[in-house]
Amino acid sequence: MKKVFRILLWVLLFFIGSSVLAVAIYRFVPVKVTPLMVIRAIRPVGDAGHGWSHTWVPLDEMSPWMPKAVVASEDNRFYSHHGFDTIEIKRAIEEHKQGKRQRGASTISQQTAKNVFLWPGHSWLRKGLEAYFTVLIELMWPKDRIMEVYLNSIEMGPGIYGAEAAARHYFDRPALDLTKRQCALIAVCLPNPIKRDPAHPTSYLRGRATKISRYM
Repeated sequence: MKKVFRILLWVLLFFIGSSVLAVAIYRFVPVKVTPLMVIRAIRPVGDAGHGWSHTWVPLDEMSPWMPKAVVASEDNRFYSHHGFDTIEIKRAIEEHKQGKRQRGASTISQQTAKNVFLWPGHSWLRKGLEAYFTVLIELMWPKDRIMEVYLNSIEMGPGIYGAEAAARHYFDRPALDLTKRQCALIAVCLPNPIKRDPAHPTSYLRGRATKISRYM
């Protein structure tokens, strides 16, 4: 039993050390590939082929409306919370108790942790690891770095990852030249980027984009 305990202890220490090192490296190094990109390339969904479109660009080479759009649409307390939005979590729990439609309460920080370091899924193990990596990136990265990585790694369509690839695909322009309206349309499609198309929005998405634009 002592030998098993020592092995488990070394495995735990190796995991903690390697994960902290990975987060420290990505504080400065662009994230060019994520687990989701690889998984989707092997098992495509929607109109995606066996590959992906992704170009890393710094935050200052994106439209200033892009981070405003995702904050307004996805996580309006992003710059004030420390990785977890307790207000939204409490609301989600109350709505679940009342039998209402379940909604997510994941923050941009949580989604970044999931996108960069983990696989898609809803198991308790993955959620636990997501919380762990969320704490790490909140401790080791400034908010603008979290936003930069998020906007470069988030899935924005079938085989499309990041703001630059989305801007080129949907609007035939670089992310720097996206208008306020175009940024809002991209943001409102993020909850379901495989089925929603910012270039051909439904009336519902147009209405949501108008609302998000006011928040921006």
